[in-house]
Amino acid sequence: MGETKNNSHSSDLERYPTTRAGTTQDLSHQLVGLHVQSETARAMSGLETISAGWVMCNSWAGIAATFALSIAQGGPVILIYGPIIMFVLVGSCALSLAELASVYPTAGGQYHWTSILAPKAWSRGLSYCCGATNVFAWIAICAGVAIIVPQLTVGLVISTNASYVPETWHVFLMYQAANLVVLVYNIYLLKRTMWIHDVGLVMSITSLLAILITSLARSSHDFQPAQAVWANFLNESGWVDSIAFLTGLVNPNYMYAGIDGAIHLAEECKNAAIIVPRALMSTIIIGFVTSFAFAIVSVYCTGDFEAVVSTPTGVPVYEIWRQGTRSDTAATVFLVFLLVMAFFALNGTHQTASRLTWSFARDNAMLGSRWLSQINPAQDVPIAALIFNFAIMFVIGCIYLGSSSAFNAFIGTGLVLQHITYAIPVIMLMYRKRSCQWLPQSRSFSLPSILGWTVNAITVLFAIFVLIFYCFPSARPVTGSSMNYASAVIGVMAMFAALNWFCHARKHYHGPRLHVAE
Repeated sequence: MGETKNNSHSSDLERYPTTRAGTTQDLSHQLVGLHVQSETARAMSGLETISAGWVMCNSWAGIAATFALSIAQGGPVILIYGPIIMFVLVGSCALSLAELASVYPTAGGQYHWTSILAPKAWSRGLSYCCGATNVFAWIAICAGVAIIVPQLTVGLVISTNASYVPETWHVFLMYQAANLVVLVYNIYLLKRTMWIHDVGLVMSITSLLAILITSLARSSHDFQPAQAVWANFLNESGWVDSIAFLTGLVNPNYMYAGIDGAIHLAEECKNAAIIVPRALMSTIIIGFVTSFAFAIVSVYCTGDFEAVVSTPTGVPVYEIWRQGTRSDTAATVFLVFLLVMAFFALNGTHQTASRLTWSFARDNAMLGSRWLSQINPAQDVPIAALIFNFAIMFVIGCIYLGSSSAFNAFIGTGLVLQHITYAIPVIMLMYRKRSCQWLPQSRSFSLPSILGWTVNAITVLFAIFVLIFYCFPSARPVTGSSMNYASAVIGVMAMFAALNWFCHARKHYHGPRLHVAE
């Protein structure tokens, strides 16, 4: 693409290779067709980047939000062993991504890496597919986080006023209001208050400690027996146990939804080649420790799982906390904690999704790239990209008014699409045989060869698994309301991506390339 064809902020862009330790100056050939924000235009510190990566996943809160489905599809076995399995599987994805991020730290992340690593004949088409998939994935994740806000709010109201009957439009208005508040914050305040992510990290950990300590203290004489915690497999899905277990893994996987968030903030933070891999590893490790501890305590302190599923508040974790603490007041306070965490997560996901959209537009891959690639000079944020994502989320919220099943199908595609974007550049890296020509040995984050090949293979195989089993209906017999429409939604997304390709990107999009003989 041209020098700064779609950008009014050329003074804040620099061409690779750079002179920063651990980045692409270690490559023997120059990357072409890629511009990144200069170090002087970056405001996030290392801690803020790590905190942002964490608050978007907020793993224990992700586990808390999916308790009902976990109980129906595996029960305590999924709740306890699921985080361990996800630590290995998603941890392998994170290790694979961290290696690439240590060499090519850009806001485009996966689709830039695909463009660089793929054979020249495949580079444009394959990287475009990866980029479009990632943009859709992050919009779905944003919508999935946003709907948690009205769900928790409704649960709080019912917990204090049992006569309240929520209407669909109540949820719709709260969903749109939450998105609007976070949009305004991202435009006018976030760039000046990056420390808000640090606050989110501290509040998340302290809230979890308060929940664990209170639950253990109040339930100390009435714990569930070990057999019920570690070996009790519940299956109310209608599937055979093996399929129920495999489809049930989608629930603990939500503890790592948005694990690539820090990657797309690479051009927001200083020394990204070192910081972004650290953010990925921190999110994986802290996420496992917190979610595993939360799951164990929750199962030990819960005596009636049927009451959890059928709670009138519509928020199963509220009933878990009520049983664990023996106090409606404590459960309500903890629900407020979770609601606050949802706002921190929504704030971070809006920021990350907009940077990805902005990067895709900067590469002239979208209709309207001329506007979407702009950085507002006064606010120093991509306002057009933020508003574009908000507009799509607004439309998705309107779908909720007509069909909650259709809305849930859309947000359910987030995990599937994300894992596809992890696998595509990793497949290309394996195609390149992990050569030092593409992964220089002096990179800041390096795995031993055998471990690198292993985690790369797990990343690809897990993406195939996700694509198959996460599109299964959650229960049998299958009805219109229980059907999993994720595959249909992905098909519609593919149609929009194809339309954009033929109308614009086929002529204008060019991803970065490494100058090598092929």
